[in-house]
Amino acid sequence: MASGEESGAVSVLPQTAHLPAAGRCAESFPPVYRMLRVACLPFLRIFFDLRVSGVEGLPATGPFILAANHHNYLDGVVLGACTPRPISFLVMPRVWNASPLHPPFHRQIGSIPITLERPDHGAIRRALRVLEAGGVIGIFPEGPFSHEGRLESGRPGAALIALRSGVPVVPAAILGTYEALVGRRFYVPRPHGLSVRFGHPLQFHPRYRRVTHSEREEATGRIMREIAALLEAEHGPASGRDKAGRS
Repeated sequence: MASGEESGAVSVLPQTAHLPAAGRCAESFPPVYRMLRVACLPFLRIFFDLRVSGVEGLPATGPFILAANHHNYLDGVVLGACTPRPISFLVMPRVWNASPLHPPFHRQIGSIPITLERPDHGAIRRALRVLEAGGVIGIFPEGPFSHEGRLESGRPGAALIALRSGVPVVPAAILGTYEALVGRRFYVPRPHGLSVRFGHPLQFHPRYRRVTHSEREEATGRIMREIAALLEAEHGPASGRDKAGRS
């Protein structure tokens, strides 16, 4: 795709003002979410040397979609802890139903269940309602966990929601969560450095009609390429393999 064609569908927004400090955000965190965030953030900083960059570029107010690479459950923990606004994550069935305690937990923190095997219009509508209310939606465009520690092909969910809503998409690169959990029994992570890099918000122009397949493919490719570029900037080319940008 030529660069001129791509720029007609999406643009990069300038970085916004600094976000308020954690705990001072105008939006209220659900009680369970707030409690876990307060507990997890110092733990991740002390024992996993969590480093975060680009947080000053996150929209301080208004809706946006946070799209990140995905290795395991630690990704959601890290993003929830270091993002200064509450995130409503789209959660696949095996994570939503991982144990009898998981469904009520996810409902308490505002997660949205989504089915990956078929278009889930109900989940899309719930995500759009969160955005209409000025909230933040968290999506892992790869869908299932990456089993090889590399960036996989993107699914069209994030692009579809962005094109339907017209809200910015913030790409994010998460490093270290794969190494912290690979080969571990009982899902207890080993000490390993973790980092998150937030990119510049991407603005997709809203479609007030049916979103076409080519539009979803173009938007998905752009999102995945931005994530791959952030991974490469943070850790080198091996982090964002050749599948990034395909959809």
